[in-house]
Amino acid sequence: MNAFTGTRHLVRLILRRDRVVLPIWILLLSVLPASYAGAYAGLYPTDAERAAYLAGTASNPSIVALLGPVYGDSIGALTVQRAGLLALIAALVSVLTVVRHTRTEEEAGRRELLGATVLGRYAGLTAALLVTYAANVLLGLLTAAGLVAADLPAAGSLLFGAGVALTGIVFATVGGLAAQLTESASGARGIGLGALGLAFVLRLAGDAGGSGGTGGSAEWLSWLSPLGWAARGRAFADERWWVLLLPVLFSAAIALVAYPVSVRRDLGAGVLPPRLGPATAGPRLAGPFGLAWRLHRGQLFGWTVGFGLLGLVLGGAADAAGDAVQGNQQIAEILARLGGSSALAEAYLGGTLSLTALAAAGYGIQAALRARAEETAGRAEPLLGTAVSRTRWLAAHLLFALLGPAVVLAVTGLATGLAYGLSVGDVGGEVPRLLGAGLAQVPAAWVLAGLAALLVGWLPRFSAGAWVVLAGCLLLGQLGAVLELDQWALDLSPFTHTPQVLGPDWTVTPLAALVAVTAALLAVALKTFHTRDVPTP
Repeated sequence: MNAFTGTRHLVRLILRRDRVVLPIWILLLSVLPASYAGAYAGLYPTDAERAAYLAGTASNPSIVALLGPVYGDSIGALTVQRAGLLALIAALVSVLTVVRHTRTEEEAGRRELLGATVLGRYAGLTAALLVTYAANVLLGLLTAAGLVAADLPAAGSLLFGAGVALTGIVFATVGGLAAQLTESASGARGIGLGALGLAFVLRLAGDAGGSGGTGGSAEWLSWLSPLGWAARGRAFADERWWVLLLPVLFSAAIALVAYPVSVRRDLGAGVLPPRLGPATAGPRLAGPFGLAWRLHRGQLFGWTVGFGLLGLVLGGAADAAGDAVQGNQQIAEILARLGGSSALAEAYLGGTLSLTALAAAGYGIQAALRARAEETAGRAEPLLGTAVSRTRWLAAHLLFALLGPAVVLAVTGLATGLAYGLSVGDVGGEVPRLLGAGLAQVPAAWVLAGLAALLVGWLPRFSAGAWVVLAGCLLLGQLGAVLELDQWALDLSPFTHTPQVLGPDWTVTPLAALVAVTAALLAVALKTFHTRDVPTP
């Protein structure tokens, strides 16, 4: 038996378990760049319009920091910048996928059972990496094929697709190393996502201070970030194929560290020693709500800080966004349909806040599914065997599924209002206005959190389906207006019903309806959880 014995069987097991989630995120992400290319071709058909858009976009550090640099005024170059966050999403999914199939399996005890069979020392890590690598390669190929189908040059399409794929591969390897460093899956996710956050901050600072990728004094920071390498391949401009060597070499270096560590540590242990808590629990852990606060507080703090920084970037870019599309009625109408008013800056703010709400909904889903994770890990059953009621235990986790989106969207609105108010000289007027706009997005995010809670309580085996619904809402929001879908299709997303608070006329009726739907979903979730078996496989 060699160190890789059993890898093929583990690959088949992972593909079996991810047979739904894996194709969904690959297909969803791969169609976005082609849709952007088609939109740009319709919105900016002439060289003069593209040059005017480029001048307004590239001159603002906030827009460049958010989306990345743009090289040239071709449709392909503008598409690459607009799809700049695609590499970030691929990296995020890759980290979570590898940790799920390595450290989570080990923490749950399934890795130990498999290890008692004919299984090589490197099989578990190798299988997780192979599946995630293959998923990213497929994502890159489909992305390139979509751009070619949108009449963009094949060389630039392939370079961009390869850049996205290799970024995902880099962070899949980072996730594999993170899984060796700590003995808990949450700790491994924290390390992996912390590395991703650091890479994003380096790229953001380098692009914002690097004159849009034209060699500014801070551009060297972007070269330190794996998220900055894909853009610096300069797809659809003067292509730099040699940049692809950077993620390949970086991934190989991380793998050379991860593999030896994986066999030198004890099964179930990590390289970093766990931090021991006090011998006696404090009074705040006396009930389910105190325990839920302990479990959710780190995640809540991290998301709040991240959304606050994002709000500052979005607010600082709003004024320039209006100038960038001045005179183009088509894009103004599309932005207005995404959640803004007739004013271009307000259309930009409304549209970006609606996208932020989708991310906040992801937080709510994650918080609701934490209850299911506690159940499958065997930690819920001992608690429910005491005087703690099922309703109180689940309600404690659902509280954070509702509180989290509200807090992060409020902070986003405050930060956006502060940055935008400073840029237009009206902080006192813009902060409360954009705070209200951020809070108006909360009920739609609550609906998806309530759906996740319903699946946990009623159909726990299908609780991951909440992510599929979120992906569908993202697809409708990103492509619905561009593809001119019928209104009934757009209405399937709760975010379509969020009123345009930044506009002159709006009512609270849609918000009340969304809150009522959320309350009904939570009520059914608590009722069904109270009557079903715990744990349910």
